[in-house]
Amino acid sequence: MANIRTRLVGRFGPDAEEWLAGVPTLAARLASRWDFALGELFDSGASSVVLRCRWSDGTPAVLKLSPDGTLLAEQVEMLRVFASSGRVPAVLAADAAAGAMVLEEILPGTEAGDLPSSSLPRRWGELLTALHSVDTPARWPSSLRGRCGEAFDRIGRKLTEPAIAARIGPDTWQRAIERCEKLLDTQDRVVVLHGDLHLGNVLDGGPSRGLIAIDPKACLGDPCYDAVDYVVSGAGQEGVEARCRLVANACGLDGGRLYAWSRVIAPMFAIAYLTSGGPARAIDELLALAS
Repeated sequence: MANIRTRLVGRFGPDAEEWLAGVPTLAARLASRWDFALGELFDSGASSVVLRCRWSDGTPAVLKLSPDGTLLAEQVEMLRVFASSGRVPAVLAADAAAGAMVLEEILPGTEAGDLPSSSLPRRWGELLTALHSVDTPARWPSSLRGRCGEAFDRIGRKLTEPAIAARIGPDTWQRAIERCEKLLDTQDRVVVLHGDLHLGNVLDGGPSRGLIAIDPKACLGDPCYDAVDYVVSGAGQEGVEARCRLVANACGLDGGRLYAWSRVIAPMFAIAYLTSGGPARAIDELLALAS
């Protein structure tokens, strides 16, 4: 629980301490209201506490609680946008005012990064085909341009940290922004994107479900964007360029655009690795890609 407290306080400030103290009472009240049995603490992110639970009919589920009810309501809406694809968890109950929702638990739930690498490109292609086939909602408020702008602003604040400044200068960052703008200005196909489709946000739903995407940040934009995190995570392994060819072919994407997006995202991955002590070989490849 200490790690969750640190993450939530870092995200929401000291008020998160008081909210966390009330989580056991809130969870018990929702269990009684929605008729499920509470289980153990599950993997929790930077904006929520997640607990396993079991619905009254035996369905395994997860209860997600957040001090930011607006954020949680947006997540519910995004999951409902993708519901027809069958490639996101079903929303079983939600209450934005309480900052709560119950989702089906995805089983076996193995993260994509731990699945056999030989079959992953094909399965990723099937996932993207399903996600990108959903109908575009009218007046959807979020675009890929806005998503990228937010990411450059947020991650760019780290450029002044000594360990990062020693490897990534403002010229590299500006070059990535300009590459991004060029790609955004030349989008010829726009779909509903998951928007944050990294390997940790894709789970194995078993033979009948295939890969399942969690925690969407849905926006409208270039379909290549939902493959780029998977491509760039090949740095220090088989290599970004080699993985790009595999993924572009498997997903039916323009390989040139996908590689161009990888050059946009590369310095962001490098910053993440420099912050977390990631592999030197991967960092060197990413910085070369961003040059």
